[in-house]
Amino acid sequence: MSPPDIGPRSPLMTKFRIPFLVSFVLALAAAALSAEPWRAAQGPLMTRWAKDVSPDNPLAEYPRPQMVREDWQNLNGLWQYAIRPADQDKVETFDGQILVPFAVESALSGVMKPVGPDNRLWYRRQFTVPADWQGQRILLHFGAVDWDATVWVNGREIGSHRGGYDPFTFDITKALKPGQLQEIVLSVWDPVDQGTQPRGKQVLEPRGIWYTSVTGIWQTVWIEPVPEASIGRLQIVPDIDRSVVELTVETSGAKSGDTIVAKAKQGEKTVADARGAVGAPLRLEIGGAKLWSPADPFLYDLEVVLQRGDAVIDQVASYFGMRKIALGKDAAGLVRLMLNDQFVFQYGPLDQGWWPDGLYTAPTDEALRYDLETLKRIGCNMLRKHVKVEPDRLYYWCDKLGLLVWQDMPNGDRGIRADQPDLKRSEESAAQFEAELKNVIDALRSHPSIVMWIPFNEGWGQYDTERIVAWIKGYDPTRLVNNASGWTDRGVGDVLDLHRYPGPARPAVEADRAIVLGEFGGLGLPLAGHTWQAEKNWGYRSFDDREALTAAYIGLMRRLHPLIGEGLSAAVYTQTTDVEIEVNGLLTYDRAVLKIDAETLAEAHRRLYLPPPIVKTLAPTSQHSGQMYRYTTEHPGEGWEQPDFDDSAWKRGPGGFGTDGTPGAVVRTEWKTGEIWLRRTVTLDSAELHEPALIVHHDEDAEVYMNGQRALSASGYTTGYETFSVAQDAAGALRRGANVIAIHCRQTQGGQYIDVGLVDTLPPQE
Repeated sequence: MSPPDIGPRSPLMTKFRIPFLVSFVLALAAAALSAEPWRAAQGPLMTRWAKDVSPDNPLAEYPRPQMVREDWQNLNGLWQYAIRPADQDKVETFDGQILVPFAVESALSGVMKPVGPDNRLWYRRQFTVPADWQGQRILLHFGAVDWDATVWVNGREIGSHRGGYDPFTFDITKALKPGQLQEIVLSVWDPVDQGTQPRGKQVLEPRGIWYTSVTGIWQTVWIEPVPEASIGRLQIVPDIDRSVVELTVETSGAKSGDTIVAKAKQGEKTVADARGAVGAPLRLEIGGAKLWSPADPFLYDLEVVLQRGDAVIDQVASYFGMRKIALGKDAAGLVRLMLNDQFVFQYGPLDQGWWPDGLYTAPTDEALRYDLETLKRIGCNMLRKHVKVEPDRLYYWCDKLGLLVWQDMPNGDRGIRADQPDLKRSEESAAQFEAELKNVIDALRSHPSIVMWIPFNEGWGQYDTERIVAWIKGYDPTRLVNNASGWTDRGVGDVLDLHRYPGPARPAVEADRAIVLGEFGGLGLPLAGHTWQAEKNWGYRSFDDREALTAAYIGLMRRLHPLIGEGLSAAVYTQTTDVEIEVNGLLTYDRAVLKIDAETLAEAHRRLYLPPPIVKTLAPTSQHSGQMYRYTTEHPGEGWEQPDFDDSAWKRGPGGFGTDGTPGAVVRTEWKTGEIWLRRTVTLDSAELHEPALIVHHDEDAEVYMNGQRALSASGYTTGYETFSVAQDAAGALRRGANVIAIHCRQTQGGQYIDVGLVDTLPPQE
């Protein structure tokens, strides 16, 4: 059996060495693991990249593209594993082989077994340190391990780490045996949803929007040599207002008098340089800076050197983008998300980052990049990374390709409803969340693509919101903060975020915060041969074929565009791909099929970035002020929808009509029976309308007529006010002067509510 390959030369690297003897020793060590050849397990669904995964090359690319050193060694490949009771503090024998860095529950690990909170997962791996690294410190890096990890090297405990989403490093120099085969042992415990730690959507019993748990190593493991004095971390802060980039370099072992030298380069040309004492921020002046944006994601190269006198002690390669994200007001006085001082509507998907064969881990770097390239191809300029933190290479590709990123913090602990106050988390739970939050920000804060932090989603684990938001704003003032995506807004942060399925809709305009649609859509279509299970898949709204899905999606985009003119700064569609039984994806879970034609999507999305249409209210809803209706809860007989029908015997009252507690309802007249019929008269100054539309909140089935012609038939329910196209015959029936809008709504279960308004959508002014 071939040894685990430490990886080809990265395009970001200039040198990579490993002696033939080391390769031979690694081959012997790998062969000793098992006489049986390794193979991936057969999961319910596999991607086309699964065939490219083998012990020779698992995720061979350089794992830290924003701080690159020349020498490194990839420890991905075959390790031994064992699953033992959680209280067992050591292991003598192992169960078999696992392909790192794929989680043990995944097919690509070759194991595909659950672990759970009652057990502990053990790993063992042997490796050799290259001879020409002698005299240097050796660092052992883990991209991410979920969740509680303890590491031994050659029987010596090196350290522990708690946190499933942030990278961590140990200096293992003192534990190494010069010239010998080295051994790593790793123990991992993960309570999954039985604990309070950040875990995202992992559960022990997957269902609906909750997915298979992920335990243990799920990102690259690697070692690198560094000198006694070395560069530890870069913090890069662009400032386009002053045409500078501020660089802070953290070091280890540096002495008084050591200096940092930095050069910013555009190709081979040095455009700025700076020199300063270790620990002091450096300012590189970038005259005539090229700005980074989704339309032109220009990146400068950065060289950073630690010097002692004229001698180079350590050096790393990096990059940065000059960009600014802030709030600002447009010409109409609406608060907007401003990129480089310009309003750019941000549109893209909720990106879960799950894979049918690798779970949390993409099969290959090509696969990781494919999702992002697809989003660019269909005209998206943003993604919301949903309650998961990705390997550094995903953000590198977002930086390179030009995709804005809203970064969620993975959730943990309990949830709250929209009408409940913030949680009271235990001290331990809060401290762990805040430690992991800080570590995640530290790991990602230099990526120009990341423009927003989201600490809480839909009340999951939400606590001390005002304090958490204030801390994030103080710790990273260069980005926006979304205090709570969904429906548990606390009035702080930079945006008011609404979720509406299917939508679209917008929150009420605010004076000091931008308004965004943090989730909407969720249009579901299972495609045979591309689903996690054969049946009982689901979406927020389900369709039978691709034609119906396409029509519904284009309808969403058409209704979304006017909301931009009303103040909406961004929208997030659910979602990039199907995930397990959830089939709301633009792509199937195996990434084999884009459910809607790419050019059709691109054209629909391109319109979102054009000037929005003007929306003229013809008949307001009762959302903000009650509109008077005639109504009855007794069947009115034939012709009730006709304009000449006599409704004088009906009751009179203000909309909306329904019961308190119905989501999104503004009840001014109680309606508790099974059906209701309503009529109102609307006066129009002209019958020459461009594109009339109805604004409706219905729960449940509703019919709307205009001058006796059916304008809309809507089944099911909404959870807020949504825009619907008017049927052609009904639009043609409108006339100058008095017009009758007649409505019938039927209650079937749960809450109930009905309210209707009429608008006209006009082209933008030149």
